Amino acid sequence: MSAQISKKRKFVADGVFFAELNELLLRELAEDGYSGVEVRVTPMRTEIIIRATRTQNVLGEKGRRIRELTSLVQKRFGFADGSVELYAEKVANRGLCAIAQAESLRYKLLGGLAVRRACYGVLRFIMENGAKGCEVVVSGKLRGQRGKAMKFKDGYMISSGNPVREYIESAVRHVLLRQGCVGIKVKIMLEWDPKGRTGPKTPIPDMVTIHNPKDEDESAAKPYVGKEIDM
Repeated sequence: MSAQISKKRKFVADGVFFAELNELLLRELAEDGYSGVEVRVTPMRTEIIIRATRTQNVLGEKGRRIRELTSLVQKRFGFADGSVELYAEKVANRGLCAIAQAESLRYKLLGGLAVRRACYGVLRFIMENGAKGCEVVVSGKLRGQRGKAMKFKDGYMISSGNPVREYIESAVRHVLLRQGCVGIKVKIMLEWDPKGRTGPKTPIPDMVTIHNPKDEDESAAKPYVGKEIDM
């Protein structure tokens, strides 16, 4: 972009670009475990990192599919030749990725699995992969003509305060079933990880750590206890 634009317009343009790119990849790579996108702008080129559970499917045979996606993004958003690069990155732990689990639940419901059974299966898988807590909400016409919401919970979940931004992973998906549209919401609370690999580095502010009592030092001076004097 050679023309100078105001900072306000730039942030809006970046947001619109990200939203449209995310929607395109979501529709294109839904079956390949698409789990989000990251855009890195460098002076030389724009790097788009696609996170997915099945990276081999994203790349395609001999990298054909990723080249097609690169060409598509380049033409749609008006990038110059060679100024945009797409990469595929494997999700380290798909059990802790809310987007991947929401998509998994979506395909289970489309396959005709009972809502309760599908939700409990997803809930158990998330907890087995080291989550601190999770919540699955399914709402819509589940049985009969009347719409209702079903909520499934396990573990510990926070809903307010600043830690929500770091600790909670959430995703919303819609399933078009025969009887109508059903909404899915998956919330995962990550565990605190001092190394920052599977969860946030910063501990929750109200976390209490109980230390073991120190061993009494034998060499320390003992308190002097005088004789009791009869009055």
